[in-house]
Amino acid sequence: MHAPIGPFDNARPAPDCLDELTRPVADAVRSWRGTVPAGQIVYVDTDPAIADTAAFVAHYGEDLLAASANCVIVAARRGGETSLAACLIPSGGRADVNGAVRRRLGARKVSFAPMDTAVERTGMEYGGITPIGLPADWPLLVDPAVADLPYVLVGSGRRRGKLIAPGKLFAELPGAEIVGDLSLR
Repeated sequence: MHAPIGPFDNARPAPDCLDELTRPVADAVRSWRGTVPAGQIVYVDTDPAIADTAAFVAHYGEDLLAASANCVIVAARRGGETSLAACLIPSGGRADVNGAVRRRLGARKVSFAPMDTAVERTGMEYGGITPIGLPADWPLLVDPAVADLPYVLVGSGRRRGKLIAPGKLFAELPGAEIVGDLSLR
């Protein structure tokens, strides 16, 4: 199979390689019932040493930056309670945690979740967190620029490997909501 974007030699439909994914991601792919068929979620094998965006696009091509998205976990605090949420933003931007994210979550304060918390609560590896397989009760705030892309490159749940899927799939994930002013570019 040829990957829909990027110069990847080893691309396979995600349902055919569930053993390469973390349990929450594999479970989400296995049970996927959205309008985009699960077979259009593509797994590409990549070097975990270059999983971070800058190193990844330097190796695989700068043109991938425009088709890549990062999933960041945030901690929202209000009245002594803390809740977690995820933001899916273009890799070239950053989440507007003090503006759009805070307002949308109705929080007094929002910050990036500590690495240990993000890893423990998602069941994914830091540097590979993906919106596919997040806890279903978490809000997933999606930048419209991501949802509008023909294909989006995101983490696979591990530092090794990435997932490529049509942008509209991310708007159909559990808890997903398109938020227009989500990222600062």
